[in-house]
Amino acid sequence: MTGPARGGTGASGQITPAPASAPALEVRSALDRDLLAAHCAGHPEAFAELFRRHRDRMWAVALRTTGDREMAADAVQEAFLSAFRRADSFRGDAQVTTWLHRIVVNACLDRLRRARPTTDLDDLPQGRLADPHDQPHAVELRLAVRDALRTLPEGQAAALVLVDMHGLPVAEAAAILGVAEGTIKSRCARGRTALAPLLRSVLPGG
Repeated sequence: MTGPARGGTGASGQITPAPASAPALEVRSALDRDLLAAHCAGHPEAFAELFRRHRDRMWAVALRTTGDREMAADAVQEAFLSAFRRADSFRGDAQVTTWLHRIVVNACLDRLRRARPTTDLDDLPQGRLADPHDQPHAVELRLAVRDALRTLPEGQAAALVLVDMHGLPVAEAAAILGVAEGTIKSRCARGRTALAPLLRSVLPGG
């Protein structure tokens, strides 16, 4: 059995300290931001606890954004992997959940843009929609919205997803995206204007 890590002796004869070990942390009771900091410092269990705490909520965010279970699962996996690798980009000026929310929404929008547009209900695999009990018109509208979002600039699409699809207050959407509330309002207004002609045929009275 090897003993604890020890420092060495440098060329000058001075003792050099041993590399620091992962910080002590009670992961189940730690704050999110402390877990993220511990992960950056090398704690082997800190990020796993963040994933355990927030995976269900982030899955719901992804599913509501994409309307597609397979796409949502891939987006959540991609988002948490990105968060794991880029944890040091967290500035600490917002909650960790806000930071994660932004990463998940961006991952969803990236996947929506890469996906092949489809509004043919016969081509949609069974069980892939967020709500399998949707009426046919609701399914058609969901698909049309998903396809239309691909046509918008990223900022407008993200603002519309958070405010119109997720029902978040403008202030919370602004915090998630890291922009001013006025920016969210203007992006939503421009996005709605751009989407209106694309959705007219599937909206009631269209």
